[in-house]
Amino acid sequence: MPGAEHEAWRAPMRSRTLDLPPGTEAADAVARDRCAIGGVVAPAPESLDEALAAVADRYGARFAARLRRFAAIPEGTFVWTREPDGRYRLGRLTGPWRYEPEHEALDLPHARPARWLADRFGEQDVPPSVAETFGRGGRNLQRIRDPDAGPASAALWRAAAGD
Repeated sequence: MPGAEHEAWRAPMRSRTLDLPPGTEAADAVARDRCAIGGVVAPAPESLDEALAAVADRYGARFAARLRRFAAIPEGTFVWTREPDGRYRLGRLTGPWRYEPEHEALDLPHARPARWLADRFGEQDVPPSVAETFGRGGRNLQRIRDPDAGPASAALWRAAAGD
């Protein structure tokens, strides 16, 4: 996973169409060892190319570009999310994109396998740029641009995961 420790992403895992309490979808995704974004399409796509075409048709080119970025994030990259109580969870992507029709009800069918730490972090414990990125709000996946976010996430990962 070369280079993966140099990046961190904000993955709010929030539905774009449902009005659920913040963090509900994130808690579900973490419990199922996944990182996910929305964009329900029918029929369920069997490939990323099919998914890109379907979301472009239904949601527009910007959404398709977001899905392409999500699918292209290297395995091993750190992802941060926030749960209903406001605490942060740190994960790492462990596999490729897939479409999961069983998660359409929460509007998060585009998924990547992820390993999430059992530890949860308060705002004072996360890299400042992580808290700042979530503080701006929004429901979209975003790369955390601070060059220290990846190495700081890696240090937290090693301390908590023991690897």
